Amino acid sequence: MLLSLTACDFGVFPEADTTFGTQNFISAISIIELHKVRNGTYPESLEELEFLGQWDSIWLGAVRYEKTDSGYNLFIERGWVNEPNLEFPVKFKQGLGIQQTNVQWVEQPQI
Repeated sequence: MLLSLTACDFGVFPEADTTFGTQNFISAISIIELHKVRNGTYPESLEELEFLGQWDSIWLGAVRYEKTDSGYNLFIERGWVNEPNLEFPVKFKQGLGIQQTNVQWVEQPQI
């Protein structure tokens, strides 16, 4: 099995980067925003997050988080293998503390 996996070129599946990247980004935002609801402030770093599940380590290693004075910056650095190009509707960020990101905010997302 290992031999078959090492022979695969995961770069030929950009949709996997998009799928995993989207999930990683949404998961990160969900837990970061939950931390703010519970504690009144955004975490200084992702290490402050509590009550994480076993699968959360996947997105923890796929994003870069920076706390700012009035919110946070969140950058998606990995989907499945590579950095995905993600688009989210502008409405998604409504009410969130996210300020800077490498995600593109669009009026009508491409599906």
